[in-house]
Amino acid sequence: MRHFFDSLRGQLVLLIIAALATAQAVSLWLFVDERSLAIRAALGFEAAGRAANVARLIEEAPTRLEPAILRAANSPLVRFDVSDSPTVDHDTHADSGAIEARVRGLLGASDTREIRVEVHEVDHGILPMPHMAPEMAEMHLAMMRGDLSAIEMQLSIALADEQWLNVGTRFERPPLQWPWASFLSFGITAAIILVTACWFLLTRLTGPLLRVSQAADSLGRGENVAPLPLIGPAEVRDLIRTFNRMQDRLTRFLADRTRLLAALGHDLRSPLTALRVRSEMVDERETRDSLVASIEEMQEMVDSTLSFARGIASSEDYETVEMGAFLGQLRTDMLDSFSLQDGEAIHLRLRSHAVRRALRNLIDNADRYGGKVEVSYGREGDHVLVRVADTGPGIPDGELEQVFEPYFRLEKSRSRETGGTGLGLSIARTIIRAHGGDISLANRAEGGLVATVTLPLASDPLERDRTMT
Repeated sequence: MRHFFDSLRGQLVLLIIAALATAQAVSLWLFVDERSLAIRAALGFEAAGRAANVARLIEEAPTRLEPAILRAANSPLVRFDVSDSPTVDHDTHADSGAIEARVRGLLGASDTREIRVEVHEVDHGILPMPHMAPEMAEMHLAMMRGDLSAIEMQLSIALADEQWLNVGTRFERPPLQWPWASFLSFGITAAIILVTACWFLLTRLTGPLLRVSQAADSLGRGENVAPLPLIGPAEVRDLIRTFNRMQDRLTRFLADRTRLLAALGHDLRSPLTALRVRSEMVDERETRDSLVASIEEMQEMVDSTLSFARGIASSEDYETVEMGAFLGQLRTDMLDSFSLQDGEAIHLRLRSHAVRRALRNLIDNADRYGGKVEVSYGREGDHVLVRVADTGPGIPDGELEQVFEPYFRLEKSRSRETGGTGLGLSIARTIIRAHGGDISLANRAEGGLVATVTLPLASDPLERDRTMT
C-alpha cells in the first residue's frame, strides 16, 4: 500500500480526495455560519416583537397592571423592566437598525418615539433572570451550564409617561451540526469523480507512461522494441512520438556502427592474414617465429577490440534462465575450473551467450591470477548478485576501478601468456552494463579478490509496478 501512494496514480487520488474534503469542510462551515446568522436574526426579531407588544400593552393598560404585565412577559431568555432611565445609551451593532425598524413597524408607522438598541457578544452563557423561581433557575442552569459565547441584546423603548421599557435578552450561538446528508453527498461525489472521471483519466495517463518506461528499459538493454502506439493525452502522445523517433535514430546508429565494425574487421584481417603467409616464407627461424608471434598478438588484439567495440550491438535475443542451472552449465563447459555454491532458484532474462562470456572472462581472470575460484549467487532486493571470489594477492585499492579501462594491465611485461590484451574486464563490464547491471571489484579481508556482478531481476517495469502495488 505504501508503494501505491508513491505512484502518480496514488498521489493524484490523495490530492483529489483532499481537495474534495477541503471544499466540503468550507461548504459546511459556510452553511453553519449562515444558519447561525439566521437564528440570531430570528431570535432578535422575536425579542423585538415581544418588546413592542409589551410597550403598547403597558401604555394602554391601567397602571396597576404594569407589574403583572412585566411578570407575564419575563422568561428565562428575555427580561422586561420599566425605569426612569434607559439602559442603552448608544447603538453598537449593524443589526441595530433592522431591530429598531422591526419595533417601530409594530408600534405604528407614525410612531416617532425614541428607540435604542445595543447588540454585543459576551463570553458566558445565559444566566437566570432576577426573581426567577428556584426550580426554574435550577432547570435553566442545567440547560445552559458551561462557559459559552453568547449574543446579548439590550433594547430601550421610550414610553408615553417619560419612562423607559428596558428589555434584555441573551442567546447562545447554535451548536455545530454536521448533517449526515453532507457526508453522504461527499462520499457519492468522491466515488463518482474517482471511478468515472478520475480513474479513467489516470489510466489514460499512467498506462502509456508505464509502457514508455518498459520500452526505454528494454531499449537500454539492446532489445528490439516495436514503435509504441500514440495513445493518451496530447502531452503523453508527444512524449511517445519523441521516444519513437529517438528509438529509430538509435537503431539506425547501432546498425550503421555494426556494419562499420564488420567492414573494419574484414579489412584488418585481410592484411594480417597476408602478413602471416609472408612471414612463413622467412628462412631464418628466429625471425620467422618473432614475426608470427607479433602477427598473432595483433590478430588477437583486433578480435578483442572488435568484440569490445561491438558491446551492446549484439543481435542475440533475451531468454529466461535459472541462475543455478546457468552457472552449473558454465562450470561444466569450463572443466570444473571453479567451485559453485548452490543457492535459491532465481529466474531472470538475459542474453545467455553474452553473459556467459562476461562471467567466463571474470573466472578466467580469477583463475589466472588468484588461484582457487569460488562462485556464489543470491537475491538482494530486485537484483541478482553473482560473486566470483579468489584467494590471490588482490589488487591495489587505487587500481580497483582502473583495471576496467581498455588495455590496462597490472602485469607490465606485455606478454600474452601472463597479461593478456587488457580487454577481458572491459568486455565483461560492457556486457553486464548493457543488461542494466554492473561489475565491481573489492579486496577480501581474508585475502584475495571478489568480483560482484549485479543484474536486475525484473526487466519489465509493468511487472515491477504490479509487484509494488
